Amino acid sequence: MAERAPVKLGVLISGTGTNLQAIIDALERGELRAEIRVVISNRPGVPGLERARRHGIATRVIEHRRFATREDFDRALVEALGEDGVELVVCAGFMRLLSPVMLAAFPDRVMNIHPALLPAFPGVHAQKAALEHGVRFTGCTVFFVREGVDDGPIIAQAAVPVMPGDDEESLSERIRAQEHRIYPWSIQLFQEGRLTIEGRTVRIADFPAGDESLALLNPRSPHSPRMKRPH
Repeated sequence: MAERAPVKLGVLISGTGTNLQAIIDALERGELRAEIRVVISNRPGVPGLERARRHGIATRVIEHRRFATREDFDRALVEALGEDGVELVVCAGFMRLLSPVMLAAFPDRVMNIHPALLPAFPGVHAQKAALEHGVRFTGCTVFFVREGVDDGPIIAQAAVPVMPGDDEESLSERIRAQEHRIYPWSIQLFQEGRLTIEGRTVRIADFPAGDESLALLNPRSPHSPRMKRPH
């Protein structure tokens, strides 16, 4: 089978762009076959724009406040992404709900990442909500965007234990480290043509069966076997 061409990305940001940086780093390490055609921010002057410029990536600012409706803003986004030949839209800290205008223009071609194990704790302040709820595990989720808040078929998740003494900042930092692992990997699965959506389930072609012995425990029972570490 012929090797697939790099997928053309449009990255949407609103702030620091740490997940954008993780994608750029994966590209530079050769772990991801993609080309970032444009980085678009709805806010001027955010650090993520400078990250992109340092790597020679084209940037645009489309301020949402200049548009009367979400739909009008999304039409401007769709036009800009189309001009740059974008195939997959990647939301990386983009703090705007996308309307049907965007989702119709890029059906099942908009990805997002959320700092919780969806469907738990959608919306803002997910880490704070996890701490207040007293969960033992939280994490992060990459998903295809559908209408609704943090709702859509799940591509990948990473579980992060909540540790004694955690606050919102320390928990967020550990979750962010896992975001930077699973987001580029999810994009690579898309580039390889291995993702198929069936209802709410994303099927991954050639995905090895899991190992039930890798179940996570927090806190760990003294009688529980130690988890195997991947080689």
